Amino acid sequence: MEIRAATELPARREDIELHTADDLTLVGELAVPEGRAPVATLVTLHPLPTHGGFMDSHIYKKAANRLPALADLAVLRFNTRGTSSDRGISEGAFDGGEGERFDVAAALEYAEFHDLPRVWVVGWSFGTELTLKWAHDPLVEGAILLSPPLHRATDEDLDRWAEFGRPLTVLVPEFDDYLRPEEARARFSRVPQAEVIGVDGAKHLWVGEPYVRIVLDEIVKRVNPAAFPLPTEWSLE
Repeated sequence: MEIRAATELPARREDIELHTADDLTLVGELAVPEGRAPVATLVTLHPLPTHGGFMDSHIYKKAANRLPALADLAVLRFNTRGTSSDRGISEGAFDGGEGERFDVAAALEYAEFHDLPRVWVVGWSFGTELTLKWAHDPLVEGAILLSPPLHRATDEDLDRWAEFGRPLTVLVPEFDDYLRPEEARARFSRVPQAEVIGVDGAKHLWVGEPYVRIVLDEIVKRVNPAAFPLPTEWSLE
């Protein structure tokens, strides 16, 4: 069976709630491999909720649909404060990336409390800002950024990540609306351990199955290289 945009492969999926230090309940989902333990965990931070971003933004939905089966990864998705999806609405209100520090902390605390292994943070657009600003946690092994605008995240945040020392992979679309590969390489030069990868033909939202495959492959290459490259076919047996 060819893996297509809407393909949902076997996994154990559980609705979860995250509880923040400022007393909000956030809704989410955890997908883990079926019948075996995950080898690593993706904590995903979604694009800007005021512009349609949420836990079901397509890259993350497809990661949850495929990566537990194809790469033995746990995928944790959730709505940041004030964000809604089919799963429900998280309490609170959008706070421009500041109050969301508690949301990031709650997701990482959930991963730690539930003994999820080898946590990597994956941020997309607004989620990259949350990653750079608030994901400096000893639990985090590294981070992968998709389409970073570097609007809310400053050079000071980049310097903090450099000091944090964890690996940072930055996927930048050739035709991004906010930050393109050449400028991204200049901005991220402050982070010695950052690897900036320009993706030819891609745009900010990574629309199209070829770009989804590139993103998921690059994630797996860092987090579970034994599963790289991802297959494009799935056996029903």
